[in-house]
Amino acid sequence: MASQSPLYIGFDLSTQQLKGLVVNSDLKVVYLAKFDFDADSTGFDIKKGVLTNEAEHEVYAPVALWLQALDTVLSSLRQQGLDFSRVKGISGAGQQHGSVYWGHEAETLLQNLDSAKSLEEQLETAFSHPYSPNWQDASTQKECDEFDKVLGGQEELAQATGSKAHHRFTGPQILRFQRKYPEVYQKTARISLVSSFIASVFLGRVAPFDISDVCGMNLWNIKKGAYDVEALKLCAGKFGVEDLKKKLGEVPEDGGLHLGPVHPYYMKRYGFSPDCTVIPATGDNPATILALPLLPSDAMVSLGTSTTFLMSTPSYKPDPATHFFNHPTTAGLYMFMLCYKNGGLAREHVRDAINESLKDTPSQPWANFDKIALQTPPMGQRTATDPMKLGLFFPRPEIVPNLHSGQWRFTYDPTTGQLQETTEGWATPQDEARAIIESQMLSLRLRSRGLTQSPGNGLPAQPRRVYLVGGGSKNEAIAKVAGEILGGVEGVYKLDIGDNACALGAAYKAVWGMERQAGQTFEDLIGQRWQEEEFIEKIADGYQKGVFEQYGKAVEGFEKMEQQVLQQEGKK
Repeated sequence: MASQSPLYIGFDLSTQQLKGLVVNSDLKVVYLAKFDFDADSTGFDIKKGVLTNEAEHEVYAPVALWLQALDTVLSSLRQQGLDFSRVKGISGAGQQHGSVYWGHEAETLLQNLDSAKSLEEQLETAFSHPYSPNWQDASTQKECDEFDKVLGGQEELAQATGSKAHHRFTGPQILRFQRKYPEVYQKTARISLVSSFIASVFLGRVAPFDISDVCGMNLWNIKKGAYDVEALKLCAGKFGVEDLKKKLGEVPEDGGLHLGPVHPYYMKRYGFSPDCTVIPATGDNPATILALPLLPSDAMVSLGTSTTFLMSTPSYKPDPATHFFNHPTTAGLYMFMLCYKNGGLAREHVRDAINESLKDTPSQPWANFDKIALQTPPMGQRTATDPMKLGLFFPRPEIVPNLHSGQWRFTYDPTTGQLQETTEGWATPQDEARAIIESQMLSLRLRSRGLTQSPGNGLPAQPRRVYLVGGGSKNEAIAKVAGEILGGVEGVYKLDIGDNACALGAAYKAVWGMERQAGQTFEDLIGQRWQEEEFIEKIADGYQKGVFEQYGKAVEGFEKMEQQVLQQEGKK
């Protein structure tokens, strides 16, 4: 007899595809279906999942495309043999900051779905505006300037909402939308985020925002736990705050809240059980930290083309250079995030320069880079009295700090605090192998200090563990230097959950929402069931007494260096 144990679906609606991933109560993946927007869709003239209006720097996606994807993914899961009657909970992860504009007929259309027809053919008229702005959209500079001023400055906006204004954030996007399309805005009954859009389609009514994803709008005052009135006034314009509040809706605090059962449409069309419950869907970045699951003071470093740093922390210390969100499941915790444009590309430039200087094309392209990086002492100090070598290496314009592409090299004497821009004493490109890794990790340590706690025994504050993901996580030299700089009392780990992190996090959220005991946290429930040996491998030591403290002095020099370069470039 086939098992009747409960199953849970996590959907991941990203820029280029939709995934539906099914896990059981033991968190094992049992089914996975994907829909690639470019390859699998019909009737949409998209490229890499989006449409662009280059004249206005707009990037957006047709919402009907997502409905087509959802129809197809559900059909694919059925063809694979999924018994939908066993599915007890659904949650999702959505690309952050995107917005969906529902018309006044939307609720009626959602409530009266006909199981004989597809979602796409029934709901394509549910939207007052057929497109959703994508996170790559850069059309809102004017609106961002206004948001950055509305509470007094970027610092004040970040203190209130967790971030300064960004092009992709939903508040500036709504402000521009109501100005560009005032008649359409008037015909808009509700506004969803991509995450709450997913939940809405399954509920048969417009779902509320998730407590974490709402923090990607520049509208939610995180400390007050309510919309910021001044930000709402700006965003609403002539249409008024009360009208905008109705469009946005309430925000429940419980990330595991039972929003309600799936709509009967799914019971009749696919065989879902009447007790299958919809749990709030969250953003893709919050879902990623649920895929581990990260404990407080754990840090995750994504080492791809760009660099992303995620941390679960009880400390709320926002800054215009960083992002803070409410934790998607655990009250009292926050999610801290850093995004850098420069990551793998900067490291590859140094790697290639080293191979070229050695006139060597090794079968392992990183072999020379790794060997030299590991042979070079921390900060290039061959003796205790040598100055530290510090640099910024930006083949692309950077967000943190806000600088154009370029390279800057310095020496720093921690005993005197003397900082000098110079290439003297630099053996180029050899010294840059270690320096490029140190530059990236020192920036992470600078901006995350104060968010960790001492693990005890007189040890300095540091992460419990450092997890590395992405292409760079396979690199021995990067892992070793990351541990020396960032610490990690339990070590540095390589995390391999493939490219399914967001869908896994969403599915785990559904498991927790449905199976938790009273007062049981996400970390407790999932932590007990998560088989870490299947996903992680310790690849380097973390905290090393003496080295960690020496890098603490380097952080001070690194901060001075950034400030000096910003002043030189007229950014301060």
